[in-house]
Amino acid sequence: MRQEQDYLTMLYARLDELRRQAGERLAVVLDAPAGGTLQNRSERDSASTMYTDRVAEFGALEHGLCFGRLDLDSGQRTYIGRVGLYAAGDGHEQLLMDWRAPAARSFYLATAADPLGVRRRRHIRTRQREVIGLDDEVLDLEAARGGDTGGITGEAALLAALDARRTGTMRDIVETIQAEQDEIIRSGLGGVMVVQGGPGTGKTAVALHRAAYLLYTHREQLSRHGVLIVGPNPTFLHYISQVLPTLAETGVLLRTPGDLFPGVSASGAESPATAELKGRAVMAEVIAAAIADREEVPHEPVELRYDREPLWLEPSAVEEARDLARGSGKLHNLAREIFAGAILGHLAHVAAERIGADPLGGDNLLTADDIAEITSELAADAEVEAALDWLWPDLTPERLLADLFTDEYRIEAATPGFTPAERALLSRKDGEAWTVADVALLDEAAEQLGSEEPEPERPQLAYDQEYAEGVIDIALGSQSFEFEDQELEFLLVTDVIDAGRLAERQEDTERLTAAERAAADRTWAFGHIIVDEAQELSPMMWRLLMRRSPNKSMTLAGDVAQTGDLAGASSWQDALGPFIEDRWRLSELTVSYRTPAEIMRLADAVLKRIDPGMSAPEPVRSTGIEPWTAAVEPADLAAVVAERAAAEAGEGLVGVLCPESLVGTLRAAVAEPAMVLSVRDAKGLEFDSVLLADPAGIIAESPRGYNDLYVALTRSTRRLGIVHPGPLPEVLAA
Repeated sequence: MRQEQDYLTMLYARLDELRRQAGERLAVVLDAPAGGTLQNRSERDSASTMYTDRVAEFGALEHGLCFGRLDLDSGQRTYIGRVGLYAAGDGHEQLLMDWRAPAARSFYLATAADPLGVRRRRHIRTRQREVIGLDDEVLDLEAARGGDTGGITGEAALLAALDARRTGTMRDIVETIQAEQDEIIRSGLGGVMVVQGGPGTGKTAVALHRAAYLLYTHREQLSRHGVLIVGPNPTFLHYISQVLPTLAETGVLLRTPGDLFPGVSASGAESPATAELKGRAVMAEVIAAAIADREEVPHEPVELRYDREPLWLEPSAVEEARDLARGSGKLHNLAREIFAGAILGHLAHVAAERIGADPLGGDNLLTADDIAEITSELAADAEVEAALDWLWPDLTPERLLADLFTDEYRIEAATPGFTPAERALLSRKDGEAWTVADVALLDEAAEQLGSEEPEPERPQLAYDQEYAEGVIDIALGSQSFEFEDQELEFLLVTDVIDAGRLAERQEDTERLTAAERAAADRTWAFGHIIVDEAQELSPMMWRLLMRRSPNKSMTLAGDVAQTGDLAGASSWQDALGPFIEDRWRLSELTVSYRTPAEIMRLADAVLKRIDPGMSAPEPVRSTGIEPWTAAVEPADLAAVVAERAAAEAGEGLVGVLCPESLVGTLRAAVAEPAMVLSVRDAKGLEFDSVLLADPAGIIAESPRGYNDLYVALTRSTRRLGIVHPGPLPEVLAA
């Protein structure tokens, strides 16, 4: 152990040196005078970002910098860690190999039956900068005859990690990645991969480590386009927030489905039936109908005034203008200019006929310039502007949906195939907060309405353009071409971009990271998207995400047996087929690392109730602790749960899971640090001990009650207790 401690000390000394150098260089950059040319500012901002990221990256490696060693048959010894480290100087001596490097795969894949050139694998357990234990696996033929661990590598290190107490935030699994997990993590960037796995199989951890691997392997592409990680709720995002920083990756964008429309953070509540209805694919047609309904044709002539005289706008003229605008093929907001131009032209013609009529019956006395002036005056008239806003309003997504859902007549016009009960579900009061289901509808509305992006104010743009012209001049003066085929038609830099646009691009991108820019841009195309609990997404939410991923590079982690939302998926083909048909690949995780065998037996009975053809994942360990149950009177439920939670607190992190209707009551009774959560908010989380309060209430309250019960039963890593007022559900009593 002394040898490994000395090596670890040397690694941290090198890390401290690199962190100090990055800090010093960052200070120099920040102290540099502002201003200068565009190139000066760009280089300064890039350097600032780079050194800031390095300081943060090195600071996040205080724990677990090095966790393994490979002794190869060749005699070579390689240390494995969270990042790659090299000795100072020009020799490029590697001190530590990044776990994502191809040569590090044998640390996760080598077995006694197939050692991959590895003689010994050593797991190094550390606490901060101290080595606290070593676990060696000798991978030779004799060891292969010694027994079978069921494909588990690093068994001692894995069981130590599984038995460690939970802290309320997710830890990485970089030290204990198993072969089936490694294959998914290192799969190629392209296409849609579904990671299907039961409770505790590590699908969330695998998805996050896959993000770290892809950022390492495709650094340039993904740092430019960004990676989006979508989690089911804010509690979950907080839970996973430290995983990627500890893997030396920052800059990804973490969002819940309720945060995927810039400027809106969904906080409203609605019934499961309403959320399911809003999530149906047909809502895209409803939005299209709602937009069409706002392109009005009046039943009677509209009276306006010009030059103190009535000016009548006939329905036929409005209908003609509407047909012209719709026939342009442009989206509603973009076609408004065509509609308004036709209406103003018609009104100007009517006014001109009246003002410039020749009393002797000749041609109109007004010139083209006179008519243009009339048109301008009409366009500036408040009464005319109000009429245009009524007949063809310039709509925001928020205005469209607010007007739709607060007006029963608009709802009826947009939903010809709906029942009265379904229309009633869509109705809402004015001013109510947006819900998660509304977010997908807002995005759909924005897509169908279209908008002209406003030009941001850029006071430096003229100066930047001057510099960009110099860049282009240099580029033109230095171009040389050497091709075998001399008949190619060459493109000069000015054929692709001019100085103004080059300056704009630089101004747009030099100050914000890809994640920061993506957060504010609804139309951003991500390099890769990772979705956890993907089975919960509605068809409308899938439409939103598919728009964010035009290259269809996605990792979707979930378990259809745990689908709780009515709008969620019953199969992956049903969810993905409408968008990519069968062009997706399935990877399954079959081993449960979280849930011990004693609890999994109980959960398996619930799973069979959901679908007799499903099988629970195979637990990797047994704790010897059987689940317990306690029957209580309804009036005593809160007191008993609080007492039991206090007793369990000594065993680690405690989660109290209950029906949504009991969350407030139990939170008031249960002392911290125990967490009281609904099953929806507990998805993706894990606890040392779980108290399940009122399982019958969970079944009755949830639209997919047994699915939610299955989720609740499988959140514990060690201990499970069930407190039930009234009879225990039959599936648990059996």
